[in-house]
Amino acid sequence: MLGSKNISGDIFGGVTAAVVALPLALAFGVQSGMGAIAGLYGAIALGFFAALLGGTNTQISGPTGPMTVVSSAIIAGEIAIYGSLEAAIGTIVGTFVLAGMFMIVMGVSRIGQYIRYMPYPVISGFMSGIGMIIIIMQIFPFFGIDSPANIIDIFTSLGDISNAFNIQAVLLATGTVATIYLFPKITKKVPATLVALILFTLLSTMLAMRVPIIGDIPNGLPDIHIDTLLSMDWHHPMVMIIPALTLASLGAIDSLLTSVVADNMTKTQHNSNKELIGQGIGNMFAGIIGGLPGAGATMRTVVNINAGGSSRLAGIIHALVLLIVLLGAGAYAKLIPLPVLAGILITVGIGIIDYKGIKHLTRVPRADAVVMIIVLLLTVFVDLLQAVAIGLVLASMLFMKQMGDIAQSKSINCILDDYHQIYLQEDEKDISEDIKKQIYIQHFDGPIFFGFTSHFKKMMKELPEVSVVIFRMENVPTIDQSGMYALEDAILELQQKGIAVILTGLQKQPKAMLENINLIPALVTQENLFSNFNDAIAMLESCQLNFKSKEINQC
Repeated sequence: MLGSKNISGDIFGGVTAAVVALPLALAFGVQSGMGAIAGLYGAIALGFFAALLGGTNTQISGPTGPMTVVSSAIIAGEIAIYGSLEAAIGTIVGTFVLAGMFMIVMGVSRIGQYIRYMPYPVISGFMSGIGMIIIIMQIFPFFGIDSPANIIDIFTSLGDISNAFNIQAVLLATGTVATIYLFPKITKKVPATLVALILFTLLSTMLAMRVPIIGDIPNGLPDIHIDTLLSMDWHHPMVMIIPALTLASLGAIDSLLTSVVADNMTKTQHNSNKELIGQGIGNMFAGIIGGLPGAGATMRTVVNINAGGSSRLAGIIHALVLLIVLLGAGAYAKLIPLPVLAGILITVGIGIIDYKGIKHLTRVPRADAVVMIIVLLLTVFVDLLQAVAIGLVLASMLFMKQMGDIAQSKSINCILDDYHQIYLQEDEKDISEDIKKQIYIQHFDGPIFFGFTSHFKKMMKELPEVSVVIFRMENVPTIDQSGMYALEDAILELQQKGIAVILTGLQKQPKAMLENINLIPALVTQENLFSNFNDAIAMLESCQLNFKSKEINQC
């Protein structure tokens, strides 16, 4: 619900957030390739609808660094295919609208809660890569030169800077960066980014500096691109679907991480799924009017909360203030120098890099460090979607290996002789010598899953000559399909050798799964199932026979 008890705080928070958002929206619009106005359109549409319909009361939404980097790659790719922005606008708008639809689907299907399981090394490498991309993309604008379109070309063209740089542009960009970092030491009541934007735009205009500027910005309300969407060529839908999924996934992660920050500051609890629905609707409207997609913006959200914002009203006011700027400030915004925006974006990129993750690279597990570095490098030099996908696959594989190693380390196979007495549990130490000579005990401690099956099969092949194998299953909460089949193969192999198999302590899920594939009772009869280990030993003690020649259930 909209705030009513704290209207003054919401108004001040919304206005302050809008002041911070304005230069960033213009800068992100320029970086995207669609122009400064696209950033402003996106900030207005997304900011309004995400605040009105989202699940985080204090969240301020709009174009963000990560979303802009992905959007820029999509826009550049479509322009390369169609030849110009005008020709590609239909596919670009369609991709942005589709991304919003995917976010809505994520919210409706209630998968927002699972975003929290994204491995930290993947997030860290990706965010640091995004920050580096933003910085690298501003190297040439920093010197007042048009930038090559991709990272590789930027690196190969660095030698051209010395012959073409604009000293006035360098002074403006350097002054912008210095102001953003130094002005807060004077006061934090006025956003340093806005101070730098106004100060160096005025300086450039008054001194008639010869530096590239934003140029003409459309006045009035934006065009609605419904007709563009309806007339699109859908013969190659994957051209839009894959990039849209990338945007939606990144937007979901970006927004929900910001929601967590807001929760910590306000001691509230956001609704993840509702937040994704609100973000999706906002991004759909942003796309329809030709704006950039975005997400919850951490810095703007923090500014809003610190300025007194406590309800959705603050986010709505933030959007309305930007709308007023759109309707009346275009004549002034066109004078903003591109080197000033480059300076602003460089500070944004520096802020996105995960310095804590980089600092601890040598102190965290080597596998995590490798994943982070690989994701970072792939993000910068290859492709953002591939970086995240490969990072997730690597992280998942390493996690499975770690779980398998843990299962191996906890799975102790006991041959009951003097050498192995140290492995015995308390209830195994009083077994009679006659029984000890003929049984082998396999302990399991944790789930039996595909990460453990190879080790389990190896253990079974190295089994010594015994008459009975006891599988102690008390600590096995679950078993997956791979684990079931590995267990089945092992029991079949043991029985072919004339070795009887006993299962003890089966929990509910493993027992149900083994019954589903008829392992119980086809291979292991009910007589060979025991609720506890002591009952199994008592039965063996009562048999008093040579297990090599007879089935246990004949006792």
